Amino acid sequence: MTAEESKKIWNQNAEFWDNAMGDDSNEFHRDVVRPKVTELLSPNPTDYILDVACGNGNYSGYLAQQGVSVVAFDYSENMIELAKKRQAQYGSKIEFYVADATSKESILALQRSQPFTKAVSNMAIMDITEIAPLFEAVNELLETNGFFVFATQHPCFITLTEKYMTPHSYYGIAIEGQPNEQLYYHRSMQDIFNICFKTGFVIDGFYEECYKSNKEIPMVMIVRAKKIK
Repeated sequence: MTAEESKKIWNQNAEFWDNAMGDDSNEFHRDVVRPKVTELLSPNPTDYILDVACGNGNYSGYLAQQGVSVVAFDYSENMIELAKKRQAQYGSKIEFYVADATSKESILALQRSQPFTKAVSNMAIMDITEIAPLFEAVNELLETNGFFVFATQHPCFITLTEKYMTPHSYYGIAIEGQPNEQLYYHRSMQDIFNICFKTGFVIDGFYEECYKSNKEIPMVMIVRAKKIK
């Protein structure tokens, strides 16, 4: 299952997804994902933040409201067009681009005259075919001691297959009613953390978050990876 297959699905789902997430995201993102992502990211107006796989740009808009300057990208052309429209009021604070998170070269093309202070990704790591190029590129784009905060579905508890240790992909839905099933890419925590370490990060912040239906089984893990080299 290739990145092109996955991108085709996201282009087909883009309008539905934009409508479902709206300006402020849905309840799950607002209550489960955003609070701890924002705590670990600790955004402030002096930051220059890279928003990875930004979707319809609602988290970029949230950052812009706080005076943060953002460069946001997604590989879905349709999603970026919708993000530009939805976040038009923050045009002076957000730059939106089409870029491929599986391609180091594509991400490095977003480099600006100043390094990024931080990077963020909200619930997209599990949607990306290969993540090592992403972590390599983000590390290069960050300033010294910058960090990358990412939220992803918890690989120990949220999967539709019986395999945990072996990386694999499968089809599923994120929001009931979406036109097409999307591709999920399962990786163990060991695999995700080792990619962080091999690409020059250490993990210095971590949360496991539950949803209202079950307070003992976390659906999401949120990681802060700090650049050390």
